[in-house]
Amino acid sequence: MTPCRALFRLPLPSLLQLLTLSSAIVIFPNFTVLAFNDTQNYWSNNCIRELNSRKLLTGYPDNTFRPSAIVTRAEAAVLMLNAFPDAPNKRNATLFRDVPPTYWANQAISTAYQKGFFSGYPGGIFQPNQAIPRAQIIGVIAGAKNYNSIANPTQILQKYFLDAVEIPKYTQNAIASAAINSIIVNYPNSKQLKPNQSATRGEVAALMCRALNIYMVPPQYIAGVEVKPQQVKPLPGQLDSIPTFNSNSPELVESDGILLSTFPPQGKTRPKAHLNYPFQGRFDIFSHHIIRAATTARNRTVYQGIIVYNPGNKPVTIEILNGASYLTQQAPFIPLPDLQDNSQNRVYSGPGSRTMGDVLRGIRQNIFLEKITVEPGKSQILASLPIPVTAPSSNGRTVMMRLKSDGVIHIANLAMTANLPPSLNEWENLINTGNLAEKRDATPTPLEPPREPTVFGRVAGVSQGTKWESTITDNGNTTKLTIPATGIAISYPLGTVHLVTLATQQIQSAKMLVRYPDTAYFAHSNYGIEYNLSLPLYNPNNQAQTVNILIQTPLKDEGATDRLLFLNPQVEQVFFRSTVKVSYEDDFGKIQIKYLHLAQRRGQKGEALVTLQLPAGATKKVKVDFIYPPDSTPPQVLTVETAR
Repeated sequence: MTPCRALFRLPLPSLLQLLTLSSAIVIFPNFTVLAFNDTQNYWSNNCIRELNSRKLLTGYPDNTFRPSAIVTRAEAAVLMLNAFPDAPNKRNATLFRDVPPTYWANQAISTAYQKGFFSGYPGGIFQPNQAIPRAQIIGVIAGAKNYNSIANPTQILQKYFLDAVEIPKYTQNAIASAAINSIIVNYPNSKQLKPNQSATRGEVAALMCRALNIYMVPPQYIAGVEVKPQQVKPLPGQLDSIPTFNSNSPELVESDGILLSTFPPQGKTRPKAHLNYPFQGRFDIFSHHIIRAATTARNRTVYQGIIVYNPGNKPVTIEILNGASYLTQQAPFIPLPDLQDNSQNRVYSGPGSRTMGDVLRGIRQNIFLEKITVEPGKSQILASLPIPVTAPSSNGRTVMMRLKSDGVIHIANLAMTANLPPSLNEWENLINTGNLAEKRDATPTPLEPPREPTVFGRVAGVSQGTKWESTITDNGNTTKLTIPATGIAISYPLGTVHLVTLATQQIQSAKMLVRYPDTAYFAHSNYGIEYNLSLPLYNPNNQAQTVNILIQTPLKDEGATDRLLFLNPQVEQVFFRSTVKVSYEDDFGKIQIKYLHLAQRRGQKGEALVTLQLPAGATKKVKVDFIYPPDSTPPQVLTVETAR
């Protein structure tokens, strides 16, 4: 029996050919997943079963999987096509001298080569029956994931692996990127890569689970991952129902046009560019777009125009309650300490960080009027904001506004290249005759069933919700939150999205009331959403306790709610940068209010926002407020920890 024919599901033409040759693979329409009789005690059993349930691998007719058997390059080619079926072709087909047309995996090898998963050897050969080394299969998977190149792979690998010196040079960059992205699995010692050993079926299954975000691998075997026992509970409360004009697609704007319009489509040259959504009462405006100039020929200023329209027969007054907007040039991305006092509002990194910090403080910049009145049947400019760019660079602008109208209005967000601020007539002409701005972002993949890679997409539409207000208490039905036992922590997820819930199954993403078909199904990450979280901490003990309140950025993990995963060594990818407001009662009974700027990297445990001495039997309230900033990536958690 040929082992490869029992390991992976082939593309349909090859499967039909194979069934005439062997009974090694049998896949029926009503596929039933059975436990393999030789993996129950295998360390990656759950992962193997999940891959089997998704028909990405199969076992043998005797109901074995044989996890310790080696994997060949041909088998690995088939697996890569199963795992990444939508990967684009990167090069033309070629013929390998040692892969004849009759070879069982001929088609798979050819396709895997075209997609760039595999290369051949000198002399035009592929060596399909060669056992694939662990270093090679890790490199192949990392290539399929399209990770960024690493500047110093040798130094990085030495931090992760005791046997880094054994890693072949041609795989070092790919393995370093795979390690940083937490897809490498080493059993039984996570720091022992064994790069030149032949990969086994069970090992390859574990690698694929990590690459496909299938959280079935015991985390203690994932390179660079630190497992911290920590109870994770859903965050009480929910988003309010206030709508947000949410404009984030296209993020990189390459042409003039309509970024987002909720105007009525009647009389418009491009009616599909207008979503016909009326705003009235309280609503928010959030916008985040980037302009880039690669050459001096693209030096220009693009104006962002926010236009409001009154469709009724009475004047409508719009109040700008508060609002802020910054360019990247006004708030460059700079390295900052993990935690820094920001009482003077001078600490920021990126326009999203600076804009959200202003709005959190209730600031209304003088670029926004306190109120405007729009006459019946007329439009008016709410904002006209320049985004200048000079090659070779890019410049972005973040806008955040909180508003209230006493009548129905429609809103449009537009981009126009100009030397001077465009007039209202010019903006109206663009609304009436213009199309959606280019370049369009990647179209989101369906959320059910999940696909790899998952594309969440960028937001362009009206999302529901501007604030998540919550009092976190015991089981949600008392007036106090009992602190955990000494040395124990409890965490509540922040900004969870589909497929990333930290096993709580709670999705905090704002739903879209209207959207363009090629943009996100939900407002993932909740950019611009304010979280107001109260924690009435109660110490039931007969002695004082020290309690820490933290915001942390654990790894994505759906494996269990009794743990969080962090990174060691730490990586440089910043996943959260914004100002957090903390209010609490100090040891003298006085209310303290602090503004702290938080810069947190992927997988970072974080530092305490506040440390309290809680007397025996006492209750003290802590409030944590922040606006989820652009340029951040979920999930984060709010953690209550009782110090040892």
